[in-house]
Amino acid sequence: MSFSDELKYDAQGLITAVVQDVETGEVLMVAYMNKEAVDRTLESGKTCFWSRSRQEFWVKGGSSGHFQFVKGIYTDCDRDCLLVKVEQVGAACHDGYRSCFYRRVASDGSLEVVAERVFDPDKVYGS
Repeated sequence: MSFSDELKYDAQGLITAVVQDVETGEVLMVAYMNKEAVDRTLESGKTCFWSRSRQEFWVKGGSSGHFQFVKGIYTDCDRDCLLVKVEQVGAACHDGYRSCFYRRVASDGSLEVVAERVFDPDKVYGS
């Protein structure tokens, strides 16, 4: 039995993957994997996810060149969530920030940007 066979996927066949920088511990992003995405990630050493909106596989960095090189994959005690520790090249966020968690809730309830953009998404992905 392979690692991916031992995981508990939801009704859509997906498991949540929290992606963390292996050096700093910063949470970079959260995405979803199905069994094949887990297997592809293990085989390639780069993160591969399942897009719920596009209904297709995607390798982080495939369009931007900002790949995530897997340094370790962990599962929680229930085996229904993954923690993927990576070496991040460039930025993880398609909005151009290193982490997808670049906004925080201010004391007045508004959102404030708390990080610097690493790249211009219009230049990388087109408008």
